[in-house]
Amino acid sequence: MPSLIRLTPVLFLLILLSACTMTTVSQQIALTAQQPYPLAQPFVAGDIFHLPSGYRVTHETVVDHARRAQVIYVGETHDNPAAHLIQEKLLRALAGDNPGRVTLAMEMFTPSQQTVLDRWSAGDLSEKDFLKQVGWYSTWNMDFALYRDLLVFCRDQKIRVLALNAEATTRQLLSKTAIEDLSSQDRERLPEMDFDDPHYQAMLDAFLDGHPMGKGHSSGFKRVQTLWDETMAANLADYLNAKEADHQVVVIAGNNHIQFGYGIPRRLFRRLQASYLLIGTTETEESKILNPDRIMNVETPDHPLLPYHFLYVIDYEPLPQTGVKLGIIVSPGTSSGVVINKVMPGSAAATHGLRIGDILLRIDGEILTDQAGLTYELARKQIGDNATLAVLRDHEEIVIAVEFSPENQQQPKMP
Repeated sequence: MPSLIRLTPVLFLLILLSACTMTTVSQQIALTAQQPYPLAQPFVAGDIFHLPSGYRVTHETVVDHARRAQVIYVGETHDNPAAHLIQEKLLRALAGDNPGRVTLAMEMFTPSQQTVLDRWSAGDLSEKDFLKQVGWYSTWNMDFALYRDLLVFCRDQKIRVLALNAEATTRQLLSKTAIEDLSSQDRERLPEMDFDDPHYQAMLDAFLDGHPMGKGHSSGFKRVQTLWDETMAANLADYLNAKEADHQVVVIAGNNHIQFGYGIPRRLFRRLQASYLLIGTTETEESKILNPDRIMNVETPDHPLLPYHFLYVIDYEPLPQTGVKLGIIVSPGTSSGVVINKVMPGSAAATHGLRIGDILLRIDGEILTDQAGLTYELARKQIGDNATLAVLRDHEEIVIAVEFSPENQQQPKMP
């Protein structure tokens, strides 16, 4: 079993995110404790189960059932490409059967990003401009390669991508302040909040049992988790209320927002009684043994609920190594470029003589205006590649050639 993690205030926000991003010990246990018909063991990657009956089924069977639902929830382990491949296959099938009447709704975005998402779906933005304008590198801490195929398909097929999640300012406010202590203006910003679902609360308590924290942080954790699910449900209800009954929404969110139905699904059904389907993933035991650092110390209590209607068994398939590290911390320049504020020892930057105070103007001819632009360019390179940097130093522009070798890619992670 993984060891317990003691939380400090600095780790609180990271734990909030990890509650929906990582595989849990409970995902395998739940499939025996909440399973009316035992599933064939051991699970093999590629297996698909219909949990109400316990029978193995095909992907085509899942698609056939999905065609008949208005809301199709597809859970994921965020960092597993195998989960995203299933999402893309389902979306492709539904969009082909119901053209022009399918929307992809994503936990990863908030309504303040909707204009950028609409421009992306309309084909008005390059990938680089999309990532910069949507703030991908600062708002969703995952490699874009995990979601690229899904989002490129939406752009190519003009499928709308709907932002679901709560704004960061609201999450931060509720993590620190009880609802009764909020101003009336702040309370009006919140969706209707239900804190009385016993199964949902039991899940949150189980998470807290595995990750002890102070009372104030525990309360804040519960408020923010509930805020996330209520906000996503409210945004879905508002969107679907404006659509015809034959319009379908594929909802992409972490498994823990979808499994057992008490996260987003039940909260949406309270608002809008649309038909829905729960689809989730679980990883093989071999994957869990080979990647123990990805397993959270959470034992979900027994629920009188099925985790999903359909369950896909997948291996953990890490992304191939992509991107390189230059080993610097930067800030925007006053007029152009980005200013180097820190150089990591042993990094590519240190090895090739970059200094604190240097201003990076261009990389391989691409003009730099912010950190996002630099991050994007570095993410496209591989170990062994080179880059040509235009640097302003002491009011003189110089050119520095950088090689990203295995040796200079081993420096510690940036703080």
